[in-house]
Amino acid sequence: MSTPSTMQWLRTAAHRISLGSGRRATYLTTWTLHRARRIWQRATTWLGEGEGIGWLLRLAVLLAGAALLRKIIAALAVALYARVRDGGAPWLLWAAAAWWVVSAYRAGADGWKPRRPAVPQAKAEKPDTPAPEPVQQEEARTPEATEGTVPEPEQPPAEPLRISPVELVATVRDIGTPHAQLKPIAEHLRESTDAVRATAASMRWPVKDVRMQGRSASAGLRWDECPSPPLPDPSPGVVGAGHPADDNDDDAEYGFTTVPDEDNPARTHVIWNKPTTDTQTPPQSP
Repeated sequence: MSTPSTMQWLRTAAHRISLGSGRRATYLTTWTLHRARRIWQRATTWLGEGEGIGWLLRLAVLLAGAALLRKIIAALAVALYARVRDGGAPWLLWAAAAWWVVSAYRAGADGWKPRRPAVPQAKAEKPDTPAPEPVQQEEARTPEATEGTVPEPEQPPAEPLRISPVELVATVRDIGTPHAQLKPIAEHLRESTDAVRATAASMRWPVKDVRMQGRSASAGLRWDECPSPPLPDPSPGVVGAGHPADDNDDDAEYGFTTVPDEDNPARTHVIWNKPTTDTQTPPQSP
């Protein structure tokens, strides 16, 4: 391999300086624009956090800071230009030119990358805990394999519903047109919409976008999809309307059936069954 001549080296150096000057200028321009944009975003975010008089005070602080910074930069630039023009600091131009030539020569190398990128990349957050190991596929359980297994812990009982299903059905019936939205239901019951959603979910009453009179479409409950609410356990001390009360223990002979009303799901009919056999003891003859 022959040694390059002086002219070849000078051409290569000039090419590297020309190429590196463009790269260096692009890098400085990108870095300056990124810093200016970052400062602008921080300033607007800080200004947006204020309200009312606080917002006006923050705006005044930003304007005053910008005006002061502008005066400082203008004064430094004018003083530096006047000093260079009068020949007071001849070494400044030579030092700046030498630094630029060396920096451009280094930037013109193949595969050059700046030490610090013009636009810093977001650092990936390291997880505090190690990633869990992949779970192996569970083998088919056999009677032999299930022997000696530890039973899973029981889940804690669910929180009681703040709105009963009967109250929810009655509220939709009263305020619905015919459907009812979650917000009016919650306001009528003086509860939150989460409580309404929880009760509807327990009844398997789907929440969909519905319309009410005078309101735009929003999440709510459709009256035509209302399910029958669960019936409470009948109390042994309650006597149905139209039936005499008694204190004997022959109620086991009488059965009753509850039938939901077809027109009103919140209403339930009780049908009493007559005994199939007469268990009363006939009077004894004297």
